[in-house]
Amino acid sequence: MHDHRRLGRELGLFDTDPLMGAGLPYWLPDGAVVRHTLEEYVREAERAAGYRHVYSPVLGKRELYELSGHWDHYRDDMYPPMELGGEQMLLRPSLCPHHALIFRSRVRSHRELPLRMAELGGMYRSERSGVLGGLTRVRAIQLNDAHIFCTPDQAVEEAAGALALISRAYADLGIRASRHRLSLPGGGGKYVAGPALWRRATALLREVLDASGVAYEAVEGEAAFYGPKIDVQITDPAGRESTLSTVQIDFHQPERFGLRCTGPDGARHRPVMVHRSVIGSVERAVAHLLEEHGGAFPPWLAPVQLVVLPVGEDQEERARAVVREATGLGLRADVSGLAEGSLGARIRRARLVPYQAVLGAREAADGLLAVRLRDGRRPGVLPAAEFLRRVEQRVRARGTALWEPA
Repeated sequence: MHDHRRLGRELGLFDTDPLMGAGLPYWLPDGAVVRHTLEEYVREAERAAGYRHVYSPVLGKRELYELSGHWDHYRDDMYPPMELGGEQMLLRPSLCPHHALIFRSRVRSHRELPLRMAELGGMYRSERSGVLGGLTRVRAIQLNDAHIFCTPDQAVEEAAGALALISRAYADLGIRASRHRLSLPGGGGKYVAGPALWRRATALLREVLDASGVAYEAVEGEAAFYGPKIDVQITDPAGRESTLSTVQIDFHQPERFGLRCTGPDGARHRPVMVHRSVIGSVERAVAHLLEEHGGAFPPWLAPVQLVVLPVGEDQEERARAVVREATGLGLRADVSGLAEGSLGARIRRARLVPYQAVLGAREAADGLLAVRLRDGRRPGVLPAAEFLRRVEQRVRARGTALWEPA
């Protein structure tokens, strides 16, 4: 069983310091590579799906969160207000109020809908010290968030498209959902009023799940305070379940923010707001990937994708040249030279690197590489250019496969 906290430190991905504070990890260079690659993957997938990206500030006036309902229904998980120039400012607990303001910043036409607005943005949750742990529960979160503003007739199709985007990302990342949950309101008064809107949103989400063909369970008491949601659940090696990705249909916030768009009849109509997150928080996604793969990330996500191992000192210059060629193809490659120990020791140290290329005298003279894969396979001795081309193709294709037959 893998523990992402131990692996993160052993592999030099992230760590914490008491002077920074609990629940506030920092990312080391290799961890930053994983995080950046994951974020760029999500941005690229969203662009291909018709999303437009925005940036919004991590602070907002208290009045903003009173309007959205966060102050009344989510205050216990928010940091206390800061007094700035006679105004109370808050670190945001969510991105959706900011995106609602961006939508209403000008007059919108029905021709713009569906408008898919995405952001990888920071948000802050005042988590109790007792629940903090590694990357899974943190106080500063980098969230892969998006909001789709659409007509009621478009809501099911847009939510289903978001669910399909989540499924494709899981396949590329080599992770699987343990179950899908339809999260409904419970008792206790923590949810906004509006029974008719709750029933309508729930019916639409059931339609999305039924059309998508995924099995799901309806669970009371797990909804967002403003509406029901589809939660894509994951399970860690210890059997603990958590939510990684979500899809929500929201009638509440468009009403609270007075969102409107001009319809084909010239009248003003209220859009629906579909909230969705493909990988949830980057922190939790990396934690789960570490535990799912034991640090052996899919090739496209690995911090080092190729290590070149010269057998003798005479091959070290050629090894550096191979690394330069690999870097020119966009690969992340390193040389593991003799100063780092025997060949066997260097191979063991690089056990999590997807591709290893051993370079002896004959290989250096003939432009060849003796190829080893992380899973123990040895495709043989290949021309360096061919090997690099095939690795580059595998990385560009993403997915979890290490090698494809020629």
